[in-house]
Parts: sequence; structure tokens; C-alpha cells
Amino acid sequence: MPKLSIVFLNYNRLAETRKTVRHLQAILENRKDIEVIAVDNASSDGTGEYLQTLTDWLTVVNLGCNAGIAGLNAGFMLARGEYIMVLDDDSHPCDNAALHYLIECLDTRREVGVVACRIEDGEGRPVRTWHLPGNDTPGYSTAFVGCGFGIRRELFESVGWYPERFFLYQNEVEVAIRVRQKGWEIFYEPRCRVVHRESPAGRTNARRVFFPTRNTIWIVRRYFPFPEAAYMIASRLCMGLIRAFQSGEFVFYAEAVKEAFSEPIERDILPSPLCRQFGVFRKQNSVLHQIMTVLSK
Repeated sequence: MPKLSIVFLNYNRLAETRKTVRHLQAILENRKDIEVIAVDNASSDGTGEYLQTLTDWLTVVNLGCNAGIAGLNAGFMLARGEYIMVLDDDSHPCDNAALHYLIECLDTRREVGVVACRIEDGEGRPVRTWHLPGNDTPGYSTAFVGCGFGIRRELFESVGWYPERFFLYQNEVEVAIRVRQKGWEIFYEPRCRVVHRESPAGRTNARRVFFPTRNTIWIVRRYFPFPEAAYMIASRLCMGLIRAFQSGEFVFYAEAVKEAFSEPIERDILPSPLCRQFGVFRKQNSVLHQIMTVLSK
């Protein structure tokens, strides 16, 4: 049985899929304790056909439609490893050491359920995001970045994998909250380095307006108490409107707002100590904090 299952999602980015496969093949050449599972979201550019030529080396899951991030769930369910490492079709571990440190962290830190990797660009520079600590010191983290992290398989299954209805964006936040609710820690391990090549293919303005607006409001409605939730939602509506104004995607913004409030939400309010631990997420959804951040630059 493999110790680690690497699962990555693909959709209409054949060139990036090829690069990820080449990197993984080089890193895993002499390893027998790691399996690779590639999920294809019904690509129409030959990605699925390319992956089928590699079935002697990896497991391929070809879906009949584009399920978004939920497509990964089909791969997770096939994973046999004790741990799962999640990648995008445009991300890859830097080297074998990254995998060693990921496995070591989960093996030795029994309180840790998720390893948040150091995300780098192609030049080795850290990608700064609120999901990760602001420095490269190992330690506990609020969340993780979806293009590179490790998680205990049983834990991932117990929280329901990725939320299927999200399709894109904020799925990491939902999982991070559920992991913390179950009493597990998220640990940032900067020696577990993942390169995110950030291919622009498929990253439209419409989806950047629609999904962050809708999905963030869903999260706030479910987990945060009133009146804090009301302020965060108002802030997210303002920030989404600004992004819609900048990109001209008002139709998608209006549809996101409609779905954000029409969807029934089962409330699961976080206890105060845990709510405070997600302070960085609350700041990201505070229009006053965002204004002060801009003015301070």
C-alpha cells in the first residue's frame, strides 16, 4: 500500500498537465511508496487522451462533465495512501525533499491533520497569500492553499472531501474550518515547497467575480455569528461589486448575489475561540481592513 497518494485535477490545459507529469515522473522515479492519480474534468483539448497513455504509471479518472473542484473527490475516493497530497494541473513539488518533509510532518506531529506547503513562483519566490503565515517559519496556520497541501486521508473523508457545490474558490477555507472543528491543527511546513506556475488559461474575470462572492457569503452565513456575519457579508458585497465594476462582469455579480442568499444554509456557528482563530479570514472580508491596508502602502 502506498504511504502517499498525489491527486491532481486537469481541465483543458494540456501543456501544463504535461509539465506536471514530467516533474512528478522525475521526482518519483525511484519511489515505490507514492501513487499518482490524475482526474480529468472532461477536457476537450486532448488532456484526457494524453493521460490515458500514462495508465501504466498513474491512475486516470475521466469525468463525463466539468465538475470543478469537486472533480477531485473522485480521485480522493480512489486514493489508497494514508496521506493525500493535492495539486493543480499547473503545480508540482519542487523535489523529493518536499514529499519527505510532508510525510515526516504527518508521521511525527500527531495533532496535525493538514500540512500547508510553501507556494513558490517559477523563480523560487514565495507567493504571498493570507492563507499562509507571512514568514517562512514552521508553525501553525489558519488555512492552506489548494494547489499544494497534504492531508490525512481519513480526516479528509470525515469532513466530506471538497464541498461539491462550491465549484471553484474558497473550498480550502471550508475544509480548513471543518478540520479545525474536529480538533486537528494545520501546520505550515516551508520545507515542503510547491511551485505554482499560475497558468492564466481558463482564469476568466467572470469566475473571479462570481465564485469568490457567492462562496464566501455561503461560508459566512454558515459559520459566523450575527452581527459580525452581517458586516462581513456587506463587505464582501462591496468588494465583489468593485471587482465587477473593474471587469465589467455585472451580470455574473448579480447572479452570484442571488445564489448566495437563495441557497438554504445549515447554520453551524463556530465557538468564540475558534472564530477568533479565523481572524485573518475575517480581515480579508472586512472592507475597512482592506481600505486601511491600501492606505498604508
